[in-house]
Amino acid sequence: MKVLVSDPVSEEGLAILRADPEMEVVVKTGMKPEELIAAIPEFEGLVVRSETKVTASVIEAAANLEVIARAGVGVDNIDVPVATRRGVVVVNSPFGNTMAAAEHTLALLMAMSRNVPQAHNSLSGGEWKRSKFMGVELYEKVLGIIGLGKIGSEVARRAQAFGMEVIADDPFISPELAQRMNVRLVPLKELLEQSDFITLHLPYKKGDPAVLGKSELAATKDGVRIINVARGGVVDETALAEALKSGKVAGAAIDVFSEEPPKDCPLIGMENVIVTPHLGASTEEAQVKVAVDVCEQVLDVLHGRPARSAVNMPAVRLEVLLELQPYLLLSEKMGKMHAALSQGPISEVEVEYSGEVFEREMGPVTYALLKGVLQPVLEEQVNLVNARMVAESRGIRVVESKSSTTEDYPTLITVKVKSKGGERLIAGTLFGHREPRIVRIDDYRVDFPPEGLLMLTMHHDLPGTIGKVGTILGSHGVNIAGMHVGRAHRGGRAVMALAVDDPIPAEVLAEVRKVPGMEEPRLVEL
Repeated sequence: MKVLVSDPVSEEGLAILRADPEMEVVVKTGMKPEELIAAIPEFEGLVVRSETKVTASVIEAAANLEVIARAGVGVDNIDVPVATRRGVVVVNSPFGNTMAAAEHTLALLMAMSRNVPQAHNSLSGGEWKRSKFMGVELYEKVLGIIGLGKIGSEVARRAQAFGMEVIADDPFISPELAQRMNVRLVPLKELLEQSDFITLHLPYKKGDPAVLGKSELAATKDGVRIINVARGGVVDETALAEALKSGKVAGAAIDVFSEEPPKDCPLIGMENVIVTPHLGASTEEAQVKVAVDVCEQVLDVLHGRPARSAVNMPAVRLEVLLELQPYLLLSEKMGKMHAALSQGPISEVEVEYSGEVFEREMGPVTYALLKGVLQPVLEEQVNLVNARMVAESRGIRVVESKSSTTEDYPTLITVKVKSKGGERLIAGTLFGHREPRIVRIDDYRVDFPPEGLLMLTMHHDLPGTIGKVGTILGSHGVNIAGMHVGRAHRGGRAVMALAVDDPIPAEVLAEVRKVPGMEEPRLVEL
């Protein structure tokens, strides 16, 4: 498999890819858009930072692409919706540059409060003007943090060490957590009115309105100072420049811009503004962390394992993801069985998680189930990324539910699929928390591992039926590796799962179909 690295990435990360004998790593930076479009079809993986623009045209041209890795946090240079539609996993490193961004925020905060860059330039130019660069102290000032996530919380801890009072606006942080951090949660309006310094640490999607626009800046405390080490666009640059000129805002420190590199940004060159060229993650340590993080995820995706930080899949912690691996395997195989047994177009997939899995995040497991249901019957690629989107685009209703109790097993996954031919139920569990087992098909109790080649049949429980099927398979050289039969009562309908060592030709299935009492036999490869 081939991985293209189109932006400068730490060698420690690339070494992880190169150490895998199945990977060929091609490093080619500074490519023009047309060059990238021409080159990308032969690659399964693409690793970028912020310079490469992974547009819809690039993704549409990438016939074999499975994963795009952004060595950093922001993915605004990647067309994520198109990648999702094409089934391409987009991964990033949301925590690798946390400390670097937090420290850069504090560096700008201090440099701005004491006019460090301006004083340096003045003295370097031969001037000695101490009074011109009178600063302000951080001690006992109020720092307003908009976005109290990983970076925002680290900024809060460091600001408190300077004796600052920290308030924050973040609808996703509980009051209890904020209290443990010694941070007071307030609405944005109060934060604007009370803060001496305001720093922003939240995501931004191109086209969204600025978090600090003209009206928000007008509502701030007179003489406030603004720091932005988040994303360009969260602050309206034109409105901020006007507020700086009027004196409403005393100073600003800006690391990110709506256009990078900035061309006509009104903030560049203003005396009361400090600017840096997007250095928030630019430390040696951070670049190693994010490179290692995303390159490990590239290997995970290309080897068929879920990524821990995929932006177009449910976010799941690594330790939880490892626990879910057996469930992912089980649910995908249950989906494949449903695809083999369903008659006609599928209209609804209903999955119930019971028992020990009640409190777990099972979103990825549902995606794996849908992949198993859809992939065998569709020509397009279906994976954990686009499975739900593909299902919904075909009018398939997906229903999830949970129950804290189950009768016979510690945990149970029950899947009902409705199709034109009716409704079918398959239930599965894990033995010893690791071994997948199918334990029910419709009303029939069964017990077999979903693996290898299986012939699944529904038939009437008549004497000699199973023997006749075995004779037919044996006469054509098909060896039976295992068998399980489930029935509700003697003489009624029954289900049979035959594990076979070799594929069963269509003409042999046709012969099995002629056995008295036999319904449609189906072959499924698991």
